[in-house]
Amino acid sequence: MAWLKKSKPVTENIDVTKLERESNTREFTGFGNKMITAILLCLTIFQLYSSITGTIPPQLVRMTHLSFVIPLSYWLYPATAKGNRHKMNYIDLVLGFVYIGVALYYILNYNELVRRSGAYTQLDVIVGAIAVILVMEACRRVVGLPIVIIATVFLLYAYFGPMMPGFLRHRGYSISRIVTHMFYTTEGIMGMPLGVCSTFVFLFILFGAFLEKTGIGAFFIDIANALAGWAAGGPAKVAVLTSALQGTVSGSSVSNTVSTGSFTIPLMKSLGYKPEFAGAVEAAASTGGQLMPPIMGAAAFLIAETIGVSYLEVAKAAVIPAFLYFLGIWIMVHLEAKKLGLKGLPREQLPKAGKLMLEKGHLILPLVSIIAFLLMGFTTTRAALGGIITAIICPFLRKKTHVPLKDIFEALIIGARNIVSVACACSTAGIIVGVVTLTGLGLKFGDSLIALTDGHMLPTLIVTMVTSIVLGMGVPTTANYLITSVIAAPIVVQLGVPVLAAHMFAFYFGIVADITPPVALAAYAGSAIAKSDPFWTGVNATKLAIAAFLVPYMFVYNPQLILIDTTPLGVIQITATSIIGMIGIGAGLTGYFVTTTPLYLRIALIVGGAMLVHPGLVTDVVGVTLIAAIYAWQKYTLKARA
Repeated sequence: MAWLKKSKPVTENIDVTKLERESNTREFTGFGNKMITAILLCLTIFQLYSSITGTIPPQLVRMTHLSFVIPLSYWLYPATAKGNRHKMNYIDLVLGFVYIGVALYYILNYNELVRRSGAYTQLDVIVGAIAVILVMEACRRVVGLPIVIIATVFLLYAYFGPMMPGFLRHRGYSISRIVTHMFYTTEGIMGMPLGVCSTFVFLFILFGAFLEKTGIGAFFIDIANALAGWAAGGPAKVAVLTSALQGTVSGSSVSNTVSTGSFTIPLMKSLGYKPEFAGAVEAAASTGGQLMPPIMGAAAFLIAETIGVSYLEVAKAAVIPAFLYFLGIWIMVHLEAKKLGLKGLPREQLPKAGKLMLEKGHLILPLVSIIAFLLMGFTTTRAALGGIITAIICPFLRKKTHVPLKDIFEALIIGARNIVSVACACSTAGIIVGVVTLTGLGLKFGDSLIALTDGHMLPTLIVTMVTSIVLGMGVPTTANYLITSVIAAPIVVQLGVPVLAAHMFAFYFGIVADITPPVALAAYAGSAIAKSDPFWTGVNATKLAIAAFLVPYMFVYNPQLILIDTTPLGVIQITATSIIGMIGIGAGLTGYFVTTTPLYLRIALIVGGAMLVHPGLVTDVVGVTLIAAIYAWQKYTLKARA
């Protein structure tokens, strides 16, 4: 990236630990560093062995996975944000070994525990209670307090059921029943979320770590600049394109914002974008990374497992919505650039796309291989393993992209380290899901909400959206989806929405929470780089990502967008009307279409765009006609002035 040598990345003053709890880790030296590295390497080796052989019972895979993750949570993460980040205290050391003891109890007594299922001993209950407490404390350290508070409230609800009002009342359960249900069955901590985390998610995170070490991130930034850096508002479009490409590899909103934003945000500011807008562009685009196939956020794997479809089906369903999401941001950025008269970078300062593809184009082969393996019918696990092997081989295909073997080793460590936060979130979310299944809360909540909204689709969708966004302010996307999938998604299904569309709806709004004030972590990361006001950066990011708020409603009302019961002609039609609708809404929100737009025309554009959200011949015709008429009128008046 020699062309960027004059543009120094702006990351030195950013404390990511304040934005992402999972970044607040201890950094060891000497023996401590070697010990942690060895443990992380053992975790990766175990996960690869269990995935390749497939001979270990699922419950034992999950427990062994946790026997690494929970101790690492205590040893890597201090109890408080102000804790010593260079030295481990004895309490944390002991707590880690206590959980190893708990895991050994489960593993060594596995067959006996299965045989006496439902007739647990007092020792079983004590060990289970210790495990639940240790898991929740580990999650508090790694993920944050909000999800632990939610899990605690759910546990209290399971115990105090007879005291609950109205439809929330149930018969209540003893502490021993709650503990054993949460720890020894596959309905709680050891449930499906942890199962997905300890298989598919780990492998894809490891795959992303290998790609990161091959330098694909720098390649994405270069190719995005070659393709869009010269256009109006070039660096902003580069941010959108880079984040979309980076999203094919990584599923973290904050890390995407920091990694690509350190280059794109200063460039945007240098060309005249306001700091709040520059930070917002990067935050909005980076948040969409979790929606971009082939490697979506971890919750996408949970969708596949929850509703019983292949991951390929989920990834295919996400293609058009992801395209519309990034196109929506691109439209907003373009119109804002035109409105402010912002130009791109001179072409001579930018890399050449053809030369880049010749020199480094082979670096995208691992992504292509993942898609190819899935299309050939390989399981998700086998496709991920094939992608990892391809990612290791690819850098050595050309001398210019060779990487030292040390980087391959580091990728094995990074993959294991990155799984810790996901595993903690999944195990604690499993407690919440366990309470829902134990008490039947999901059905009760669903019946009450349908009664409240009188069975009407739009109010039910709005309540689900608000629930997802509010939850997303305190819990990560994975846990957010798990909670809404057992409480809200079934309600939407009851109204006649296809199962995949209902779960994708909850998934989308869980992600959007990362840019929705007042708690908008990706926007805060962008504002830290842009040196802008965090709240207004979040407001701008929300406005830019208007597509993220519209697209889920589009595919709920018209499942053809996610390739359900569709034809090629139907897909083209709904995609075309969706694009026109987003252009109308984007022009209305920015106040610029062909030229500066007065308020009454802005309102008309938004109305026309909104009409294209709901499928139907009449609404489509009216919406397209309204937007086309305003476009023609502005073109005519512009010519008349000239």
